Amino acid sequence: MGSGVINVSTLSKLRRMVLRDHLSVREASRRLGISRNTARKWLEEDEMTEPRYPQRAKAPSVLDPYKDQLSTWLKADSHRNKRERRGIKAMFRALQAMGYPGSRGPVYEFAKRWQEEQASGPHRPGFVPMSFELGEAFQFDWSCEYVFVGALRKRLEVSHTKLAASRVFMLTAYFSQSHEMLFDAHARAFAAFGGVPRRGIYECKGLPCS
Repeated sequence: MGSGVINVSTLSKLRRMVLRDHLSVREASRRLGISRNTARKWLEEDEMTEPRYPQRAKAPSVLDPYKDQLSTWLKADSHRNKRERRGIKAMFRALQAMGYPGSRGPVYEFAKRWQEEQASGPHRPGFVPMSFELGEAFQFDWSCEYVFVGALRKRLEVSHTKLAASRVFMLTAYFSQSHEMLFDAHARAFAAFGGVPRRGIYECKGLPCS
């Protein structure tokens, strides 16, 4: 007995064999590889429309229990600069440490789809006004610089404090970046500027915020 699955092309052939070429339903269904019951059923239909069959339920993935965690890591990684990103390979190993039993393929495929969705999704860019009143705002950020001290190469964390209106700025270098250094850099800059602006503009995960 043939299969019960039938499409428009098979339906056309079935109708042509039976209605035009006058083959028996049994012979036509045998040639087409479908069951006689299915053939009779669709020959009785007034219109030739392709049958609809229920879709098979999608099998669960071994990655399903870990998708939320992977999404969190991908989101955090997207806010880091390229040198600081951990990468999909490191995420795969981290998932294995959490008990993920699958191969790396599903992890890489999920990460690729996630990145494509983020790239094509709506974005809400932040905007910073390009003109300021005197004393309205200051901008603050850190940079990493290197100097030679006694023939030794040293890394310095340099604070940049700049008045938004006049563009007057002050740089203060430290051997580390900590809360104490952050507060000290502000205090030194405001003392040098002779006052404290009404608001500050900082870099938050790659986007400016006040």
